[in-house]
Amino acid sequence: MTDALQIAPPINVLGQPLMPCSKQPLTGFLRDGSCNTCKEDIGSHTVCVELTDLFLAYSKKQGNDLTTPQPSFGFEGLKAGDAWCLCAGRWLEAYQAGLAPKVNLASTHQAALDIVPLACLLEHAVTVN
Repeated sequence: MTDALQIAPPINVLGQPLMPCSKQPLTGFLRDGSCNTCKEDIGSHTVCVELTDLFLAYSKKQGNDLTTPQPSFGFEGLKAGDAWCLCAGRWLEAYQAGLAPKVNLASTHQAALDIVPLACLLEHAVTVN
């Protein structure tokens, strides 16, 4: 394979290679454990967050119940402390409401910056080992 045919690795909001977000629970629009995106991902599931009870309650109130298991979709439901690739628009909405969860910048895809200002993400950055 020539260099011209190779696909560049996904980049995070810090301009570095995108790191995985979570394999357990398995997250990502592509269910690959990373906040990768593609043209089919109209929700831009690009922000890797550390979920909180407050955010999960807020999301449920907004019509996106992330806590209730959906066995037919292989979804066990999420809980506080889980890492998850969240829609950038939903994160921004929660940020504006004062309820945004912490963000793992190394695992947040640069496409999130099309929706969320980097300064907002930096305010909620969490250090992940």
